[in-house]
Amino acid sequence: MGVEQSVERLCLEKGQLILEIGHDGDCDQELRDGIESVTGTKFIEEYATEVIDAVILWWRQDDGDLVDQLVDALTFLSETGPIWLLTPKMGRVGYVEPSDIQDGAPTAGLSQTVSFSAGADWTATKLVARKANRK
Repeated sequence: MGVEQSVERLCLEKGQLILEIGHDGDCDQELRDGIESVTGTKFIEEYATEVIDAVILWWRQDDGDLVDQLVDALTFLSETGPIWLLTPKMGRVGYVEPSDIQDGAPTAGLSQTVSFSAGADWTATKLVARKANRK
C-alpha cells in the first residue's frame, strides 16, 4: 500500500487540527507530509491548547506506559476524534505486541477498530472512545 492510500485510510479532512505525539527521526516523513497535505494544516506538536480532531501517536516498545500516553492524548481530543496509534511493524526496532494495544486501549477507555500497514515500517491502529451508554 502506498502513502497516498495510507493517508486516505486515515479519513482525515481539510482543515482538521491534528496533534502529533512521539515524532522522532524514525517516523515516516512521507506519511507525515501526506497528512499535512490532506488537512492543509501543520501538526500541533505535543501540547494542544484547543480541541483537536485527531491524534497521530507514534509509539515504540520502550516509550513508557501506553495507557498513560493514551489517556493524555484524549485530553483535548473531540468526542468523535480518533487516535491513530502508529507502531513499528514486526521485525522493526521498537515493535509493539498487538496484545499490548488490545490490553491497553480498553484501560484508557478506547476501542480498537481497524489496523493496516501505513508505510514500509509502520502499522496504523485506529482507537476511538468507547460509548458509555450503549443500548
